[in-house]
Amino acid sequence: MKRLVLVAVALGILFTGTLAHANKLEEIKARGTLICGVKDSTVPFGYVDETSKQLVGFDVDICKYIADAMGVGLELKAVTSASRIPMVLQGSVDIAAATMTHKIERDDVIDFSITYFMDGQKLLVPVDSGIKSVADLKGKRVATVKGSTSEKNIREAQPDCTVLSFDEYPQAMLAMKQGKAVAVTTDSTILLGLRGSDPEPSKWEILPDAISIEPYGLGIVENESKFRDFINKTLMEMWRSGEYKTTYDKWFGPETRFYLPLTWTMELWP
Repeated sequence: MKRLVLVAVALGILFTGTLAHANKLEEIKARGTLICGVKDSTVPFGYVDETSKQLVGFDVDICKYIADAMGVGLELKAVTSASRIPMVLQGSVDIAAATMTHKIERDDVIDFSITYFMDGQKLLVPVDSGIKSVADLKGKRVATVKGSTSEKNIREAQPDCTVLSFDEYPQAMLAMKQGKAVAVTTDSTILLGLRGSDPEPSKWEILPDAISIEPYGLGIVENESKFRDFINKTLMEMWRSGEYKTTYDKWFGPETRFYLPLTWTMELWP
């Protein structure tokens, strides 16, 4: 009996030591699959292609590049603005690549990569709305998405408006089309996707003034420096090789419905 106890203790020590030396990067390589959380209704970052019925988009391609660099396969899971951080914390996804702004308050909960996309929050309105700025939203209803920085930012920018929060951006767009809201607010690239996907895009305009600057980061679990370093090095290599520009132009280039000139530079370490 005593011998069995000693064996059990020894195995426990061995197992504990194995866990202590394990890390997320090794775990993913051993599994053979990188699990990424992406949105499934946010054109052109992550959405279901009508023809292939597969998840596609800019964020999907970013995840694919990282998985290829890691030498593993890619598994995609749909997330929303409200579920992406909980899914990282629960271990349901290894990376949240989901139009997520890197904010200090979020940094207290999860870790982030370097900025891989830069945007700004704006307003999408009907062209004949008469709305020209946030000031014109006083006493009016504005649609956005639950759990997003856009939801918080618009409340701060215009305390006298009523914010209608939905699970997904297409629902917010529908609310505006039905007259339940006078505007949709979120990052300009998401607004480009909403307008460009509409049957009558000329009916909508994105106002030029930005409410806030929104640097996107890839969200991962805290205290996994090797994993974070690998992601950062891979993103920088993607930029240096020109693959980032190729991917960017695929979704936001002049030949697309969502043209947005690339005007920022990724942080590159020597």
